[in-house]
Amino acid sequence: MKWDGEWQITYEVFRDMGIAFGAVLILIYFQIVGWFRSFIVPIIIMAPIPLTLIGILPGHWVTGSFFTATSMIGFIALAGIIVRNSILLVDFIQMRKNEGGTLTEAVLEAGAVRFRPIVLTGAALIVGAVVILLDPIFQGLAISLIFGIVVSTALTLIVIPLLYYMVMKGKEDEGFG
Repeated sequence: MKWDGEWQITYEVFRDMGIAFGAVLILIYFQIVGWFRSFIVPIIIMAPIPLTLIGILPGHWVTGSFFTATSMIGFIALAGIIVRNSILLVDFIQMRKNEGGTLTEAVLEAGAVRFRPIVLTGAALIVGAVVILLDPIFQGLAISLIFGIVVSTALTLIVIPLLYYMVMKGKEDEGFG
C-alpha cells in the first residue's frame, strides 16, 4: 500500500507532461530544421514559446486561479500556435528575400502583411477559450490560452522579425547572406 496523496499525483502529472513537452519541442525543432534547412532558424522560430508564460502566469494570478494540469495543456497548445505564427513570419521574410528584396524590407513587410492572419488566429482562440472559462475543470486551460495568446501574439509580432533581422544581418555582414 502506498500513501502518497494529491501532491504526489500532481508532481507526477507535471513531471510527465514536462517530459512530453520537451520531447515534442525536440520533434518540432527537427521538423523546422528539415523545412528551412537551417539549424539557427528553428531557434528563432521557437524563441517566443517561453514568452507565453509572460501572459499565463500573471493571468492566473490576476484571476486568482491555480496553475493546474489543464493550464499546462494550454501552455503546450500555445507552443504550437506560436510556432505556426513564427513560421508565417519567417517564411514570408525568406520568400521576399528570394524575390530580391532587402532584409530590412522583407522583415518590415512580413510584419505588416502577416499581422492580420496572426491576430485573427489569436482572436479565434480567445473566443473559443471564453466558452470554457467558467468551467471549474478547464478554467486553467482557458486562462492559459486567453492570457498567453494575448501577450505572446503581441510579442511574437515584435520579437520574431527583430530576432530574425539581428541574426541574419550578422550573417550578411559576415558574407553568409
